[in-house]
Amino acid sequence: MAWKGVHISRPARLSCKDAQLVVDQDGDQVSLPIEDVAWIVLDSMQATLTASLISACMDAGIVIVFSDARHTPSGLALPFHRHHRQSAVAAVQLGLNLPLKKRLWQSIVATKIENQAACLEICGKSAEALRAMTKLVASGDPQNVEARAAREYWSLLFPEFIRSDEGDLRNKMLNYGYAVVRASVARALVASGLLPCIGLFHNSATNAFNLADDLVEPFRPIVDRLVFDLSEGGASSTNDLSLEYRQALAAVLNADTLVADEAVTTLIATEKASQSLVRAMESASPALLCLPRM
Repeated sequence: MAWKGVHISRPARLSCKDAQLVVDQDGDQVSLPIEDVAWIVLDSMQATLTASLISACMDAGIVIVFSDARHTPSGLALPFHRHHRQSAVAAVQLGLNLPLKKRLWQSIVATKIENQAACLEICGKSAEALRAMTKLVASGDPQNVEARAAREYWSLLFPEFIRSDEGDLRNKMLNYGYAVVRASVARALVASGLLPCIGLFHNSATNAFNLADDLVEPFRPIVDRLVFDLSEGGASSTNDLSLEYRQALAAVLNADTLVADEAVTTLIATEKASQSLVRAMESASPALLCLPRM
């Protein structure tokens, strides 16, 4: 089972030899079994990959995340047709009725708010208000409790914090971590036979990852807690997303969480959540959806 992540932050040449991922940096080589690798983050503009490695990554279901010159994740590569029932699962997904979509989204939003409350408690903050809000989430979240909870959440987690402030280092860290987890969710969806572009709530015609943007929501507080720890709960005097921070955020998929009372890594949680989503869709039962809980 794939469980390792690779973060490339310096000039490197990545190739494939004898079913091994070979990383060559300044004449030094490191090899990893491709079957052990789940994700690769290319965080250097001087990294090169051979076509044989890219092909091997797609065959193995490895997601490759690309970053731009500012070290911001800007794209990802995923394999096609990673499931033996691809057509059957896609047919179920495309045939979902609106009431079921709304109930699945209700479960996702409620779990996200529960995890936000847990994150606040772990960080030594009061979560009473958010705990109460989870009971207000109705099918499809017509009252947009998610947004109301978000306003309360950010004001408590980071006082005087503005989520849209691009100059705040915490936002840069959040966006980096979210991108890594989103890539893992997209990888897991493809491996489960689902179409990432067909969402439950998100439905942008220009977004190839609508479903990933749905399912990533309850995972976000896992990143939030990491950023809280990295920033020591406050604003920074610098807005530089240092290598140390990027390495820590690229490893967020190794963070522990719970799925159905089982302790697993965030990477495994994305796989379990995606697999359970297929079961929930096929059985028309939102109760079968297993989401991460902090």
